[in-house]
Amino acid sequence: MNFFKRLFSFGKKKKENDVESDVNQSLDSDEAIEEDKLELKNKKIKPEPDQEPEPEPEPEPDPEPKKPNSFFKRLFKKTDKKKLDKSLEKTSKSFLEKLKTVVLGKSTVDAAVLDDLEEILITSDVGVETTLKIIDAIEERVKNEKYTNAQELDLILKEEIQNIIYDEKDSSIFELKDKPHVIMVVGVNGVGKTTSIGKLAKFFSSQGLSVLIGAADTFRAAAIEQLEMWAERADVEIVKQNMGSDPASVAYDTLNSALNKNYDVVIIDTAGRLHNKINLMTELSKIGRVMNKLVHNAPHEIILVLDGSTGQNAFEQAKQFSEATKVTSLMVTKLDGTAKGGVVIGISDQLSVPVKYIGTGEKIDDIELFDKKDFVESFFNKN
Repeated sequence: MNFFKRLFSFGKKKKENDVESDVNQSLDSDEAIEEDKLELKNKKIKPEPDQEPEPEPEPEPDPEPKKPNSFFKRLFKKTDKKKLDKSLEKTSKSFLEKLKTVVLGKSTVDAAVLDDLEEILITSDVGVETTLKIIDAIEERVKNEKYTNAQELDLILKEEIQNIIYDEKDSSIFELKDKPHVIMVVGVNGVGKTTSIGKLAKFFSSQGLSVLIGAADTFRAAAIEQLEMWAERADVEIVKQNMGSDPASVAYDTLNSALNKNYDVVIIDTAGRLHNKINLMTELSKIGRVMNKLVHNAPHEIILVLDGSTGQNAFEQAKQFSEATKVTSLMVTKLDGTAKGGVVIGISDQLSVPVKYIGTGEKIDDIELFDKKDFVESFFNKN
């Protein structure tokens, strides 16, 4: 009996010892954790700071759309001033001689001087409306700037005439943005239209451009023959059909050939009839529509050729053609044989159409890019 009590007591004591051991181990473990925490605290170990995220790159701006580059942009030849002076010699001489009589013996620019000047400008084919603009501008300047010396009249007159000539941009810069660049030439018979086309063809060809002419004036057989002759002189190709053919068909064939053969410039001649403005408008519109099917915005230019020697008749022609079609620029011919060069000033002002070329003689190279400053200087040339 005692043996069993001792055995039971031993087992119970052992179990108590085991439990106590587990408790002590647990306490030791907790103490170790607390010591670790305390050690971290004592060492003041700080957690590493979170890294800031890298900033997102800013989106690049969309590139600006590129403007279409001109396939041809070049400084053309400078104005041949001597040739221009020569071509305007009669106009200049007539005008300056009249101007001398206005200022002769006068000491001030008064109402009488301005009245005489008005008459001179009108008789020089500048035109009534343009003349009145010039006189009003001079009268204002005399009043505000206190001009008293009549000898200064030619100076302010030169400035006001130059100011009134319509000019879109620097005429020494020439841009062709479409290839082929299509030009339609209009004008009544007898103004030198065919000759002017030959000069234009040579002008572009001399700049290294390939040129193709379309003989779309099929109303006169002579027009086709004359254009062939000028094309040969300019050493350029020409597309033609028989007399009486549809002008729009000729224009279409010309432009189609230019596209296939990669020509730079196409010049289309047209019939010069003004006896029926409705028919003219219909014909020119049809030519434009047909070409536009092949080349967008063709024709890119419509050049009106005017005979400078006809004075105010040239102005009337310009008005009628401007009503029949959208004239973009003017070419004035035969200035070398007339005293009516003042018409260039009035036409440019009244129609707000720039003069782009002037004819200075009968030879194929007698063509100049119009520069209003040079023109006015030659207009007042006293040599």
